[in-house]
Amino acid sequence: MADSSIWWLLTGAAVAVELMTGTFYLLMFAIGLAAAAMAAHMGMSVTAQLVIAAVIGGGSVIAWHFLRGKKMVGKNAEFNSDVNMDIGQTVTVESWQANGTSSIKYRGATWTAQLQAGSSAESGSYVIEQVVGSRLIVKKV
Repeated sequence: MADSSIWWLLTGAAVAVELMTGTFYLLMFAIGLAAAAMAAHMGMSVTAQLVIAAVIGGGSVIAWHFLRGKKMVGKNAEFNSDVNMDIGQTVTVESWQANGTSSIKYRGATWTAQLQAGSSAESGSYVIEQVVGSRLIVKKV
């Protein structure tokens, strides 16, 4: 079997395992494996292919780690729309109670909405900024 075929099979295996586990890092590693397959197609030695797979695959993993890490700094699940699909959704508040809360209908259930600090208590449309248990922290649109 040709060297390039082995590299392509390893690339496919890495992608398949990534699909089963959901780790994006394996896709970065698969890029390195595909680069090694291209090196094999160009007739480079096995040593060069291994070096290319390690440098490109490892470099991609490291680059993704640092890029992803910068985006996730300080994101708490209560505020993160990637974790909670309710963040950023619009709700309608008809009236507010004196303590700054309101009972609203949202997604077929009754929720307690609470004003975000610095927001005024008016009826109308609000955006969900945070979810704390069954309490929606909202701000005026």
